Amino acid sequence: MKRVLFLLGLMPHLASAALPFATAEVALRPVASGYSAEAVVEAGRESTLAAQVSGRILALTVDAGDKVRQGQMLARIDDTEARNSEAGSAAQVAQAQANLANAQAQFDRTRQLVARKFMSASSLDKAQADFQAAQAQLAAARAGVAQSSTTRGFSTISAPFNGLVSARLAQVGEMASLGRPLLTIFDPATLRIVASVPQEKLAEVRKSGRASIELPERGDWIESATVTVLPAADSRTHVSQVRIEVPREVAGLYPGMFARAHFSVGQARKLVVPTSAVLRRSEVTGIYVVQGERVLFRQVRLGEETSGGQVEVMSGLDTGERIALEPVKAGIYLKSLGAGH
Repeated sequence: MKRVLFLLGLMPHLASAALPFATAEVALRPVASGYSAEAVVEAGRESTLAAQVSGRILALTVDAGDKVRQGQMLARIDDTEARNSEAGSAAQVAQAQANLANAQAQFDRTRQLVARKFMSASSLDKAQADFQAAQAQLAAARAGVAQSSTTRGFSTISAPFNGLVSARLAQVGEMASLGRPLLTIFDPATLRIVASVPQEKLAEVRKSGRASIELPERGDWIESATVTVLPAADSRTHVSQVRIEVPREVAGLYPGMFARAHFSVGQARKLVVPTSAVLRRSEVTGIYVVQGERVLFRQVRLGEETSGGQVEVMSGLDTGERIALEPVKAGIYLKSLGAGH
């Protein structure tokens, strides 16, 4: 089982007045051990904005990487066709209103004539039916106006929430067809980590309830807020998804970024040192060891890094030895003595 390490603390100080750099004594310390899994960053709220009407794209006001505010206009599509449709619907309303006025007048006259026995009851029935049909036609025409107005409104696309534009999928001047994607935006405040965990590890992960997230691209670590095992598994690989919420918005984090989740499931005592104390020279990895006023470069073999900016030393260093916490200053000091290494 892979292990996750966490250093409780190394207290740096000057070994003596002659050494112009901080040092610390290394010792076995209790660190968390656990299981590591590959993960990916995903957005809890992400939206691909698509065209709801056809027409030429007249404006795209944002590009990938831009911040947007809820309600901000992002794109505009030529609404000539929608305006013509709206005008046609308005004309149909005017015609339906005229037909209704005529049908109502005819209905009123017929009702009076039937009351005076100059026309049959069937004539009144027909006039009433014509009046009701004219009312229905007016209602349909008004609904057509509302629909045309709504369709015209689709020619302007606005941001549904505050966020960042992750992709611009069209250019000004291109034709937008119904359903064509134009922009993708996401809310950075809803970013979370999703790890793939084999089923045999789920019980340990669920029991742990916490995780440390390593972001190799940034060289950074994030502590989780909550860990949720999703109630589903891939039928081929028998791997389940574990969703890890982060407690804050992290700058530079974006959907699709690779991450590594470290789930703490136990504790062990290990020899750990700050990663800043490690010096890497080509294929050689070492640490400056302080013996009194002497400084020696010692090659070491390292294990995994931990969320606290520490790394396990597998070999090359013993408990009780003192190391330089500032390897650059230690190297300069060593050269000033003319020792070379």
